[in-house]
Amino acid sequence: MPNMGRTIEAFEEYGLRDTVRIMVGGAPVRLEFADDMGADGYGENAMECVDMAKRFMGAGEAEEVEEEVESVPVAGSD
Repeated sequence: MPNMGRTIEAFEEYGLRDTVRIMVGGAPVRLEFADDMGADGYGENAMECVDMAKRFMGAGEAEEVEEEVESVPVAGSD
């Protein structure tokens, strides 16, 4: 779970955070944890995240990223 927050930090570090919506969830994750790490959405299970993704898409929040990114290291892989 610590890599969830590191992943969000990596998106921020590489200037990509505003190009994606990050959702987290599942049994080990709680809403407070999602809020603390800066996730855009939280779901108790996969189906809630699917519904949330559909809402994001329907709200016009999902846009194609036209800029290519050559390489972004995986968080925590130093």
